Amino acid sequence: MTTSTDSSQKSAAIEQAEITGSINRQMIAILDFGSQYSELIARRIRETQVYSEVLPYRTTAEQLKKLSPHGIILSGGPSSVYDEGAPTVDPKIWELGIPVIGVCYGMQVMVQQLGGVVKRADRAEYGKASLHIDEEETLFPGVEDGATMWMSHGDSCLKLPTGFEVLAHTENTPCAAIAHPEKKYYGVQFHPEVVHSVGGAVLIRNFVYKICECEPTWTPEAFVEEAVREVRGKVGDKRVLLALSGGVDSSTLAFLLHKAIGDQLVCMFIDQGFMRKGEPERLIEIFKDRFHIPVEYVNARDRFLAQLEGVSDPEEKRRRIGHEFIQVFEEKSQELGPFDYLAQGTLYPDVIESADTNVDPKTGERVAVKIKSHHNVGGLPKDLRFKLVEPLRKLFKDEVRKVGRSLDLPEEIIQRHPFPGPGLGIRIIGEVTAERLNILRDADFVVRDEIKKQNCYQDFWQAFAVLLPIRSVGVMGDKRTYAHPVVLRLISSEDGMTADWSRVPYDLLETISNRMVNEVKGVNRVVYDVTSKPPGTIEWE
Repeated sequence: MTTSTDSSQKSAAIEQAEITGSINRQMIAILDFGSQYSELIARRIRETQVYSEVLPYRTTAEQLKKLSPHGIILSGGPSSVYDEGAPTVDPKIWELGIPVIGVCYGMQVMVQQLGGVVKRADRAEYGKASLHIDEEETLFPGVEDGATMWMSHGDSCLKLPTGFEVLAHTENTPCAAIAHPEKKYYGVQFHPEVVHSVGGAVLIRNFVYKICECEPTWTPEAFVEEAVREVRGKVGDKRVLLALSGGVDSSTLAFLLHKAIGDQLVCMFIDQGFMRKGEPERLIEIFKDRFHIPVEYVNARDRFLAQLEGVSDPEEKRRRIGHEFIQVFEEKSQELGPFDYLAQGTLYPDVIESADTNVDPKTGERVAVKIKSHHNVGGLPKDLRFKLVEPLRKLFKDEVRKVGRSLDLPEEIIQRHPFPGPGLGIRIIGEVTAERLNILRDADFVVRDEIKKQNCYQDFWQAFAVLLPIRSVGVMGDKRTYAHPVVLRLISSEDGMTADWSRVPYDLLETISNRMVNEVKGVNRVVYDVTSKPPGTIEWE
């Protein structure tokens, strides 16, 4: 469950987000009460190809009218509606004539505000429960009677408001789904947005298509067209600087901006020496040679390596890498400048979850204090001020990949495994040296090359090698060796928040191990990490 502290912080963060509409776009507005699932609701709506936006529950009816949503969703939350000061919605929302569905706490808010009664349930309900449908109505076509739904509530509706009827119940919850058909008000006590709710996606589609009468217009092509128009209108004839990392976010952003403003875009790629084998060269070849997108290559390998001399603490390594990145970026941007705009690969989860929004008091423009397009390795100094261009700030990660495909971004970039900003610098345990970097770079190549050969690259969220700062005894060609062990880390995950070690076939592990000890000088032993997250982390540092 989300704590009240988490809820207040998140609500404050959302307050910082712009409440923006868009021309000719149908949308569903999600009023957030601090639910841990609000982002997931937005994603589920967008999977129907309809735009959705998470807004603070304090959003007024007047603000909503300006957005012209086709529907409103009231999210769950950690509060109880009968608590003093419990969050509610603007009562005038019920006068807008817009379909509304309340989820868990959102349903209870609806019930109480419209004259019903909510009380603490005799028996709380958490986890899976069988949903028994009493009235199919518009909400449940395609959802099987007895389908499993995910519950997480300690309160229940004792009395429904006038005009409401029960659509479904569970063993412990008489009012598991309710409706006022005439006004198109609906409520569900369960969470249809979570994967554990069987038929939840069908229910959401029913609300979006049948009740709100939306059409599937939120497509990558439509987004690109709109983003190009907005960038051109904002930037005009000014120059834009983008820190290119080679990841899918900054690469998609580069392709999008180049489509919008051409050579007014300058990409800066800082090679800190911690990327994987062949990646810097491949990145330059793709952008400059194949797609003719201007890239300023900055070879700063010696500078970064010098900063890490004698450093073993992982946090100190990250700090020094981040600091040096800022220094290099500042120097080179001044050499290449002036620039009016800095492009950042900010995504929609950043907008929802981050309150670190800075506004120029004179112009009202958001200005950069953090550089996010390089995996948050460091913040830009406050006196290096740009106006921000953030076309991807409406998108989730999976949507970025779809937009990348629509822009003909190479599949090798779209499908690239997540890679930490400090790169191989935090996959070498202990001090980073040129020798250790060469060993790890070759070992990492073996892992990636082999899983690609066996057509299982996309079976993993990440697959990489970690170099340990110790040596072990081995035997090669009847001779004693004293070399490094390498740790294989192959994991599965949906979002990186949690992860599990992959149960890979033994023959794949054997092939990788054999290749590594034969092809990588300085390695004589390979071990496999079978730790999940939690309790471990994905990276070792």
